Amino acid sequence: MPETTTKPPRKFRPEPFAYHQEIELEIETLTNMGQGLGRHENWVVMVRFALPGERVRARIYRNDKNYSEADLVEVLRPSPHRVEAPCPVFSECGGCQYQNFEYDAQLQWKTRQVKELLQRMARVEQEVQPAIPSPKLYGYRSKLTPHFEKPKPDRPMKIGFLRAGTRFNYVDVKRCPLVSEEMNQTLTRLRAETQDRQARKPFKKGGTLLIREHLDGVSTNPTDIIREQVGGIVFSFPAGEFFQNNPSILPAFTQYVARKASETGTTHLVDAYCGSGLFCLTAANRFQEAVGIEVSEHSVQYAIKNAAANHIANARFLLGDAASIFQQIDFASDQAAVIIDPPRKGSNENFLSQLIAFGPRRIVYVSCNPATQMRDLRPLLDSGYAINEVQPFDLFPQTKHLECVITLTRD
Repeated sequence: MPETTTKPPRKFRPEPFAYHQEIELEIETLTNMGQGLGRHENWVVMVRFALPGERVRARIYRNDKNYSEADLVEVLRPSPHRVEAPCPVFSECGGCQYQNFEYDAQLQWKTRQVKELLQRMARVEQEVQPAIPSPKLYGYRSKLTPHFEKPKPDRPMKIGFLRAGTRFNYVDVKRCPLVSEEMNQTLTRLRAETQDRQARKPFKKGGTLLIREHLDGVSTNPTDIIREQVGGIVFSFPAGEFFQNNPSILPAFTQYVARKASETGTTHLVDAYCGSGLFCLTAANRFQEAVGIEVSEHSVQYAIKNAAANHIANARFLLGDAASIFQQIDFASDQAAVIIDPPRKGSNENFLSQLIAFGPRRIVYVSCNPATQMRDLRPLLDSGYAINEVQPFDLFPQTKHLECVITLTRD
């Protein structure tokens, strides 16, 4: 094994490769974290920014129990789908994984990864519909949250995003191609203001900035009440709160969810993680009654206001108790559809048990993390639900992220 002159980290595992040992390997596939995966003498090695079909030279920086991780040093045989990334800090910034990957190929691999997760985690062989593309491939994000670490006297201030593969090291980002020109102009101004403030009165700790584009302009104050339009419905909410941040695809995304929830004649809707009412209000016109449930009182207040402002009389919103989420529902479950859109960590066992006990005719499970979605799918399938359709949506071009909608039915 060759010697390395670079000192390894204190907890570096020295087998099967030395720290910064360089190896050559063929990249076979992509992980759901956006890394190229290949094998060197039957040992799995994951290489950031390497693409399927490529032969690469890679530099080892971590050995785990079952695999190693490496940085891409050189592409020896490029993929025919490799393209030039437009961002000067691509491969340093951890925000994007696929700017070097032709967009049609991104969509094909995201679709494939959903299918593979279904097989591996949910133990299901199921057709997956081709991922629906974003109308915008760049300039699509409506929210950007640059960070800065606690400033140090001997280091220039960096304002940007985590360096790829690290948890504490930031890359200085002066502009981002995923947001509009107006948001980039705001980023330039905020960077200057933050650096000026640091020079006058140094920050005692790190922080996060906010840039949010909306119907009326760009906001930087998290407490500003802003508006976003989806289809014909206008939503108001605080700028710092969660709201899907690719407006270009939201009309198609929400209408697909509404259509799948209302198929087979369901008459009532429950939106179980309703937030400020996105799915509940965009689907309400397909149902006799739509009920949104949310554990955040603040979000419920905005959902109620949004229903009133859009003159949607058949939608109501309830403050939910995590221990009895469906207790306030007063209509029969056999005529009901439930939409769930949990956070990245997925639903917990308590919620899934309550959902199964409620027993709606249809469940439309929306997820920004297909891995936790597949984990949650298994108890639903074991309780008698069957998959009707699996449809990925690419809300996040140039990144490893996607949204996946799985519709389940019970006879």
